[in-house]
Amino acid sequence: MPAHECYHCKQWVEAGEAHDCWTTTEAALTRELSEDLQDAYERLRDTAAGFGEQRIYASHNSIMFARKSCYFFVRPKKTALEVWVFLGRPLKAAQVRRSTIVSRAKIAHMIHVRHRDEVESPVTDWLKEAYDTQPTLVARAAAKPASREKKPPAPRAKKVAPKRPTKKGSSARKRSSG
Repeated sequence: MPAHECYHCKQWVEAGEAHDCWTTTEAALTRELSEDLQDAYERLRDTAAGFGEQRIYASHNSIMFARKSCYFFVRPKKTALEVWVFLGRPLKAAQVRRSTIVSRAKIAHMIHVRHRDEVESPVTDWLKEAYDTQPTLVARAAAKPASREKKPPAPRAKKVAPKRPTKKGSSARKRSSG
């Protein structure tokens, strides 16, 4: 294949060069961020890493923080870090820009972080809550709803089609003509 620009990552790929744009790293996602955003990301990462055992990995255009499943992720943008936190309850706070119900048990909350100083309470409290409640939210989402006693269906009236009037003699003519 001749040299070309990768459709996905916009990187220039020389002829014959191996290229795998789906394999990304934290460094690649944060490389072009401003210094303030890089500092804010480092503080977010250090705070989350202090919670306990977890996986921190890059996936396409986000950096995921997960125990058994993701409890929050960071999507680096030019002007801010989009931090999506999964909680089992809705948040009503000025920092929360948007909330989305993502499953029966989880609500995703988007928070924009522009500076290192914004990574403090209540944001860090929400991250810790998400870390602590993640196993119970996964279990709650996987649990089937309690079976309800089903009432027998109400008896339905039978629909009876009205009888069509028949033409007199039409069947008699068919029999006699044959």
